[in-house]
Amino acid sequence: MKNRLLYLITLLFTVSAVSAAEITPATRAEIGRTLSRIVSREVTGGYQKAEPTNVRIQAVKASRGRVRIYTSVGLSYYPFREDNLRAMRDSVRALLPSEFRKADIELYTDNREASELIPLACRNATQLRKLVDKKKIVLFTNRSERPLVTRLSAAATPAHGLSERHIALWQSHGRYFDQTENRWKWQRSMLWQTCEDLYTQSYVLPYLVPMLENAGANVLLPRERDVQKHEVLADNDSEGQYAEQGAWEPGGPGFAHLRQVYHTGENPFREGTTRRAHTVADGDTSRAAWFADIPERGEYAVYVSYESTPGSADDAHYTVHHLGGETSFAVNQTMGGGTWIYLGRFSFAPGHREVVTLSNRSRQAGRIVSADAVKIGGGYGNVARTPCDSLRLPDTEYIEETSGYPRFCEGARYWLQWAGFPEGVYTPKNNTDDYKDDYMSRAHWVNALMGGSERLPDSAGLHIPVDMALAFHSDAGVRDGDGIVGTLGIYYTRENKGKFQGGADRYRSRDLTDLVQAQVVEDIRRTFEPGWQRRGLWNRAYYEARVPGVPTMLLELLSHQNFADMRLGSDPRFKFVVSRAIYKGILRYISSQYDLPYVVQPLPVEAFAAEFTAADHVALSWSPVMDPLEKSAAPTGYVVYTRVDDGGFDNGRPVDKPYLIVEQQPGRIYSYRVTAVNEGGESFPSETLAVCRMPDEKGRVLIVNGFDRVSAPLSERNDSLAGFRTDLDGGVPDRQDISFVGAQHVFDLAQARCNVDSLALGACGCDFETDVIGGNTFDYPALHGRSVAAAGYSFCSASLKAVERGEAALEQYPAVDLILGKQRTTTIGRGVQEPAFATFSPELQAVLRHYLADGGTLFASGSYVASDLLAEGASDRDRTFAREVLHLDSDGGYASGRGRVRVMTSHPDFSRGEYRFNTGYGRHHYIVEQADALKPVGAGAFAVMRYDDNGRTAGVACDAGGRTFVTGFPFESISDEVQRDRLMRDVLRFLSAGK
Repeated sequence: MKNRLLYLITLLFTVSAVSAAEITPATRAEIGRTLSRIVSREVTGGYQKAEPTNVRIQAVKASRGRVRIYTSVGLSYYPFREDNLRAMRDSVRALLPSEFRKADIELYTDNREASELIPLACRNATQLRKLVDKKKIVLFTNRSERPLVTRLSAAATPAHGLSERHIALWQSHGRYFDQTENRWKWQRSMLWQTCEDLYTQSYVLPYLVPMLENAGANVLLPRERDVQKHEVLADNDSEGQYAEQGAWEPGGPGFAHLRQVYHTGENPFREGTTRRAHTVADGDTSRAAWFADIPERGEYAVYVSYESTPGSADDAHYTVHHLGGETSFAVNQTMGGGTWIYLGRFSFAPGHREVVTLSNRSRQAGRIVSADAVKIGGGYGNVARTPCDSLRLPDTEYIEETSGYPRFCEGARYWLQWAGFPEGVYTPKNNTDDYKDDYMSRAHWVNALMGGSERLPDSAGLHIPVDMALAFHSDAGVRDGDGIVGTLGIYYTRENKGKFQGGADRYRSRDLTDLVQAQVVEDIRRTFEPGWQRRGLWNRAYYEARVPGVPTMLLELLSHQNFADMRLGSDPRFKFVVSRAIYKGILRYISSQYDLPYVVQPLPVEAFAAEFTAADHVALSWSPVMDPLEKSAAPTGYVVYTRVDDGGFDNGRPVDKPYLIVEQQPGRIYSYRVTAVNEGGESFPSETLAVCRMPDEKGRVLIVNGFDRVSAPLSERNDSLAGFRTDLDGGVPDRQDISFVGAQHVFDLAQARCNVDSLALGACGCDFETDVIGGNTFDYPALHGRSVAAAGYSFCSASLKAVERGEAALEQYPAVDLILGKQRTTTIGRGVQEPAFATFSPELQAVLRHYLADGGTLFASGSYVASDLLAEGASDRDRTFAREVLHLDSDGGYASGRGRVRVMTSHPDFSRGEYRFNTGYGRHHYIVEQADALKPVGAGAFAVMRYDDNGRTAGVACDAGGRTFVTGFPFESISDEVQRDRLMRDVLRFLSAGK
């Protein structure tokens, strides 16, 4: 038998060697060049010169029926699919001698045949099913019956989304303590008005995490996710913070906040106690309640903690009591005990109040529910650091100090200690190197989450069945000229003999990486930049990719040092598209592991209108938005959320049509927003519209939200300069900006390769590194409406698109309040997309021209009301509209930096006085960098207001024909409510005087 085997091996070697010899070195070289060209068309070598950009042929083994070509790792950087691999094989076959033209071509790279590198989600479904059934492919799945947290108050549960799935996700680096320098510092450079420690959060927190949660996933983060600077704790061990009713008894160890500052080894989750109650299916219930002193009105993240035991209930019923009502959750307490478990974000009013309650009601009687603590808000870091013993200098006194920064700015190492994880997780370097602890701890944290679950049954941990992990980074490097660095994906397959526990191949990490990277690159190319670069798929032993026991990828989205990348990467629209692409890639990956169909959640609705109908009723209408990048994202229903007066939004009302008639009480302000839903999940919300019917109304006003702009700061690039001109136009954040650190101050292209951060191209200030910067809230109709109602007028509202399309009829309203904010014609990146956000689009001009000609009246306010219409190169149509319809011209462009205006007319409808608008950054408002200087034009036009700093006109009124009043600053940027009410009263008095 042994001799026969030796003979067969010798024969095979002889045949292969002879056949391979017929494939000459010249042919092998040509094959290498062909494969290099194919790969280079899709994959760039990146900005690093040492990065291989070619494919080398390392060996060829050939027979007449099969040719095996072994290549360098460069071929594995290619995103293989069944069709492009078939074409690649055909290209190789065409180069071979004629006797091999019918041979099967096999291409090997990175220790795999190329067909094995096609993601499972992209393979032939029938063939894949056979391989899975024969156990030749083991899928990475978790069989948990109930997820960690289920939102019971949700309007819909995604059947084909990410329900019951658990995703570990983190936003790169954070502020850390440098032992060698004995100070806290950022891990990455400050360039282009941000640093990576904060920049990647501006994707992860406002976009990616909500998208995954809207698809039904439980998303776990090793850093603080709440940018709220206040933190309030309520604990069963603290008097006045906790109360219980029914049969409760002592439990095991739990949270207690006994110290203001924590040192390494001090675990707040081992310093307190918990309480326990047995569950009941019916009958009398036990109840625990937590009370908190909320310092100021705002949105806060809510976390709970508890003890997990073998007898814990998997449906502990928590209720959060907030301004919008009550929202209930089922928490699976068999997992996640001894740390902070996130429930959601909610609005609270200031004062001492009941915030969370827990019931022992369960579908299974006799189990255990645990009550421990509640955390509200993000707060400031409370972990103190000093140099390790080996770095301390003799006779030197060191002060243990915290970062002094909000916790969301800090790295994972400190949050993980505050969240109760053991030292082996948050300081694998044994308290000697916080820099390495930060990135190493994220990887160990993933395994700590999974410890004790089916994937890591022999490890201690939280028993949470994590499905995958993703590290969101931005990279460093600069391209010459205006080239883009682009997107890199990193994974690792060599650990633990290439297998996960349970037998799944670690190449599932490559599946995840390929699907996410491909989706990101494809969507960016189709929407913003056709030349966006796809870099490699690296199989490398990065710590964050190597250590986790789940399929894991590192995403290097772009270069935060490269201006071409950051011109796109600073725009909220780009961040939304990228985050949605990552979500779609994750959805495809996880669905392939469970062999389930998937549906992508819809895009937000548009053309929203809220208008009066019969007495006490309001008609809400909107239009769905079809996603050109994803056919499955069509909505099948909607959810309408309601806020009354200054309350919060409720849990929503499902509807199956794009309209709804609602009833209102007179004298109360109702606000509405709408989401679209399908089997994949829920969209982001629409803008917020508001309606109020006053009992003895003086008249009616339609408030039009013409301010829908979100954008990057104004940028420019020429032969010598490149950068963001925040002094002229700092852009508009989407709701808020959590990554802005300060204005750019180095614009010289000659400094592009400078190695000194403070002198390099793109260097910026750090004045706002801990601040949350306000942006477009999409909630200004309610703010305007409060002043309209204070003047005695009823109001309703509509979006810009609803007015442009004629779906909101202006002629039904004697007056229109047009919100223009910082609306301005804007391009993104290098102008691949059409310009957007014109103050007065051609469609809006036509509607307003007709409305005013028929006797309507208009109040319009915004920073660019004249300058956008009358800019250099403006059309004759725009200039004519400004002068004939708005009765104004531009008086030399921008006017005020101080934000003070005075009424200077003697017209009886306008009260003398001063108004101040926001010209600085703030958490709750956007900045007005420039205000328009106006000039009255035509009969009946006159100046009403002037800027204090230069005397130029700030407001122009016209009492001829359809009355108009236009200000060169946004009404909502007036910070004082009394001033807003006074101005709106005067404006409406003036507009109605002509009726």
